[in-house]
Amino acid sequence: MQIYIPVTLAMLRQFVTDGSLRPVSGTAFAVTPKLREAYAEGDDDDLREVALREAALASLRLLAGAAEASGQSGDELPPRRAVLVADVGDVTLRPDLDDAVVRIVAPVTSDDVVAAFVDNAAAEARVKAAVAVVDAADLGDEDAELTVGDAQDHDLAWYAVQELPFLLELL
Repeated sequence: MQIYIPVTLAMLRQFVTDGSLRPVSGTAFAVTPKLREAYAEGDDDDLREVALREAALASLRLLAGAAEASGQSGDELPPRRAVLVADVGDVTLRPDLDDAVVRIVAPVTSDDVVAAFVDNAAAEARVKAAVAVVDAADLGDEDAELTVGDAQDHDLAWYAVQELPFLLELL
């Protein structure tokens, strides 16, 4: 099954160094039977886009947690959402959490990863604003929801696995 793993740039850097990654809480997103059922129309490409967007939103939440934990020091990587795409065999569907949520137990290796999606520099200001209010958006604050939506409106750029070291070097 193809899964979409939310990560931060720091996690992506660690993945490139180690050659493997254990998703936070084993959480990833995929085109699940429940997700297919939730959409009356749309082909596989449309549903993959939904799973990718859910993973990008989860990446935003990871960025918010990292910013809070680090105290937002000046030597951080730029605020960009990132998602790894991997093909794995063993997933547990978690429709109780959300239509596209899956859990994996084993770490994902570089052999499993087929691509990455990462925000470009143009998204940084909106992502930074969204990081500050993502919790409020989750609690129903309409202004915060609009701010998060502005960040989500930015399309993520696609990168082949072999391009990741160069991408990270250029940041």
